Amino acid sequence: FHYALKNGYKGVITIDGNGKDGLSALPEFLRLLEAGYDHIQGSRYIPGGHHENTPLARHLALKILHAPLISLASKTPQTDTTNGFRGYSSRLLSDKKVAVFRDIFDTYELHYHLAIESGLRGDLKNIETPVSRVYPPKGKIPTKISPIRGSLHVLSILFKAVLGKYRSNRG
Repeated sequence: FHYALKNGYKGVITIDGNGKDGLSALPEFLRLLEAGYDHIQGSRYIPGGHHENTPLARHLALKILHAPLISLASKTPQTDTTNGFRGYSSRLLSDKKVAVFRDIFDTYELHYHLAIESGLRGDLKNIETPVSRVYPPKGKIPTKISPIRGSLHVLSILFKAVLGKYRSNRG
């Protein structure tokens, strides 16, 4: 993010590097950044989105816990809050009130913080856009999150984010 801001980029698009995400949504992310959106969340759960072989535990955790809590905290409806396909404007990333360059952001904290902060701010534009996420039909799930320890870590970060623990005291 620092490199992008330092070099005058209008925004940044992130995508998980584990091969589950379709790249066909990339032009739409670019279009939405150009159109002035500050936080663009890819979603497999909105019209035009697609998902296959999503592990049941992940699907349920997202639908029952993660997305509703982030939506509540951000005061913005969000459907796919664990999806790593996102776009961030330079305006959002450089906002001193959002304060992205802090040591507290070590793993998933920043993504949740940005989803919440951008929704709470009336001057930032947020949108979801359809994406495709396909898990392999068999075998090991491509993920860094281990079933127990990793899931507990993600839940801990989620609860801290929802409770405002990552909010900046700036501005």
